Amino acid sequence: MAYRPSRYEVQKESPFMVSYLQEARLHLKDTQSLCPKCLKVIPAKVYAENGVVYIEKTCPEHGYFKDIYWGDAELYQQWNNWHFIGNGIENPRTPTKQGCPYDCGLCPEHQSHTVLAIIDVTNRCNLRCPICFAYTGMPVCEPSLEEIDEMLRNLRANKPYAPTAIQFSGGEPTLRDDLPEIIRAAKRHGFKHVEVDTNGIRLAEDIDYFRQLLDAGMSTLYLSFDGLREEIYHKLRGQNVLPHKLKVIENARKLGLESIVLVVTLTKGVNDRDVGDIIRFAAENSDVVRCVNVQPIAFAGAGKQESLMESRITIPDFLHLVEQQTEGKIKASDFRPVTWPTPIALAMGVLRNHQYPLFTAHPHCGAATFMVVERKSEGEAEIAPITKYADVDALARHFMEIYEEAKKGSKLKAKFKLVSAAKYIKGKLLRDLFLDVLKSGTYEALGKFMRKVVMIGCMHFMDAWNFDLDRVRRCVIHYATIDGRIIPFCAFNNIHRAPYEEKYSIPYEEWLKKRREEKLVKAAPLSKHSS
Repeated sequence: MAYRPSRYEVQKESPFMVSYLQEARLHLKDTQSLCPKCLKVIPAKVYAENGVVYIEKTCPEHGYFKDIYWGDAELYQQWNNWHFIGNGIENPRTPTKQGCPYDCGLCPEHQSHTVLAIIDVTNRCNLRCPICFAYTGMPVCEPSLEEIDEMLRNLRANKPYAPTAIQFSGGEPTLRDDLPEIIRAAKRHGFKHVEVDTNGIRLAEDIDYFRQLLDAGMSTLYLSFDGLREEIYHKLRGQNVLPHKLKVIENARKLGLESIVLVVTLTKGVNDRDVGDIIRFAAENSDVVRCVNVQPIAFAGAGKQESLMESRITIPDFLHLVEQQTEGKIKASDFRPVTWPTPIALAMGVLRNHQYPLFTAHPHCGAATFMVVERKSEGEAEIAPITKYADVDALARHFMEIYEEAKKGSKLKAKFKLVSAAKYIKGKLLRDLFLDVLKSGTYEALGKFMRKVVMIGCMHFMDAWNFDLDRVRRCVIHYATIDGRIIPFCAFNNIHRAPYEEKYSIPYEEWLKKRREEKLVKAAPLSKHSS
């Protein structure tokens, strides 16, 4: 068996266990973490107390550290039932020398393959967000087209699964005039899904450039969107860029783009009361918005701080905010870990003799649900969770049974069982779309399904305070680098980003001269929006 799935159905704990989790200190696991001061690997303990899960550790040099790991101890235990352990990749790029997380490349210790690849195409930006984990200022770190082409090739060389989804990030990728060419290169290399991560400023002001990205093959716009109040942007982005966000959505409609992800940096005391409004906005604009992806602020890069216990928002905290601010229309219990699709991918893979992306991340890395949107009148939308239309736990169990039947050699029996999976879905439209996905197994069929729902997701990326190597080894979101490495997201942003950018950066004036000689830029790259 290629993967070792454990129990995969959410189960309620006994009343005794719930009471124990709420009152007593309960040791949950030993792991390894980082010292926030020196970034050395040190032992750590994860434990529950008073209904909250904490991580604690002591550095021999810098002392004791404690942080919130997970905001709901009962939910932590329930989601422990959703572990799926992967086998990593067959062709690691770096050997094991210093141990995780220093050997990132991917090394033989990594347990998951790349599901979403990321390439930072520049560290230049036309904003100076106080919370940004990526911006390191000048000098400029910007790979050439040739270097990006090699990074794309390296990613697609992964075995046994070559990733088909990529995100171009930064910095602000749209500052590169040659971004359309980069997108075309990704399509040539076989990436079916191409995302561009953006603050939206240029796409709001230059619809022709926006059109060029679409014509080149961009699939999705990954648009930072922190709320619908001006003061949010003054605090998080340094200026009010909300009008640009709204203009991007308007431009997307004009151009026919139907796939925007609203990316929310969730910050306590700034926009944590705006979750419901953002979800309602997404529903009202579901003709172009496919997902709300919430990322609780991580205290790395420019966002780093010493005292953060009161500022920490974890995944369960977000789920409870959703329930409260949608008046119970979408509940915390409607969400599942990001590992939920794994049984479907396993079953479809063995039946079709095809390798699909396997979401074998750690179950405490992310959460998701889908909402079905029904329009009642102009500008109004009624929302309901996918759990109203589908028994998601029964589906997961059903597909694990299909997978196990097929692995035993009973593929005919497994195929008959596959057709019966539709009985767990109510409503003809969703059932037919789901069956189309199962029958064809194509990216296009999945796209049709996704355009009838809006995903609500939450990824809680780690910083040095809540860093857990158990999670890092399971990461499925990986950066490609100029030097041929492929690095898990949280390891890159906490450990590897600074030395990497220092090594591959050049002074701004040198960069500008070089680009002018190459006729790639005519003027300084920073717009009037720079602070």
